[in-house]
Amino acid sequence: MLKFMRLKWLYFMISLAVILPGVFSLVFFGLRPSIDFTGGTLWEIQVSSEKFSLASTAVRNVFEAKNLPAEVQTSESDRLLIKTTSIDAPQKQSLATALKNELGDFTEIRFETLGPRLGAELLRKAALAVILATLAILFYVAYRFKNFAFGATAILAMFHDTLVLFGVFSLLGYFAGVEVGTLFVTAVLTTLSFSVHDTIVVFDRIREIRRKADLDLEEAVDQAVGETLVRSLNNSLTIVFMLLALFAIGGETLRWFVLALLVGTISGTYSSTFNAAPLLVVWRKLSVKHGWRGILRFH
Repeated sequence: MLKFMRLKWLYFMISLAVILPGVFSLVFFGLRPSIDFTGGTLWEIQVSSEKFSLASTAVRNVFEAKNLPAEVQTSESDRLLIKTTSIDAPQKQSLATALKNELGDFTEIRFETLGPRLGAELLRKAALAVILATLAILFYVAYRFKNFAFGATAILAMFHDTLVLFGVFSLLGYFAGVEVGTLFVTAVLTTLSFSVHDTIVVFDRIREIRRKADLDLEEAVDQAVGETLVRSLNNSLTIVFMLLALFAIGGETLRWFVLALLVGTISGTYSSTFNAAPLLVVWRKLSVKHGWRGILRFH
């Protein structure tokens, strides 16, 4: 049986090396919020295939001439997704006229304007959703395993995945201008659920091993990790391969959402085995050493 827990501090150092650059970026640069949170206008148009190759540059020039910022993405082979500050009906008409002069006739697919107040409300709701999900998972896992340590270490591993995901997108926002919106929140919540799902598989195996054999916790964790590692890798790789394909061919509008799921899947797979399980061992040792009582005591 491999002694995985002998290297537990190495696992923690690897996590720290991944998290620290992201935390630094979060502190000094923060995230780059999309119009979902800041408010603004989303305008999707369809242009002729002959004009499509020059369409992005033409759109930017038109908006620049009107002193309006514009982020232009290609959503399909002949569609443009334009993000800008909030514009009213007269501004829209003026822009539409200028775009027709540059691109010819185009078809409007959608036009949505989101006010800053609604954007702030979405941000509050997103934060509340993450907090409520975290608390629900903490108490549910602690209840099912009849031990607060299991719930707490599962949340710590989940917190690791959240920091990795936020850190990566903070760096991408600063260096590549990648924005986070409601799809990013969806990816975060999905990552939380995937992380705790994989962690519970490892924890459940630890519990079963200790029921069947009189083993020390560290020995039980070593055995459980050895028995579940291949299963976790196989399960995660099927998801990773699907996400890689979707990232390659899914289009601009899904690209960063898929990347967030990809980062969350890889981080969640690592943290479940090499963070949550070792943290359980560390928790037990600290509980014995310091004589913790109540819910902090490992029993």
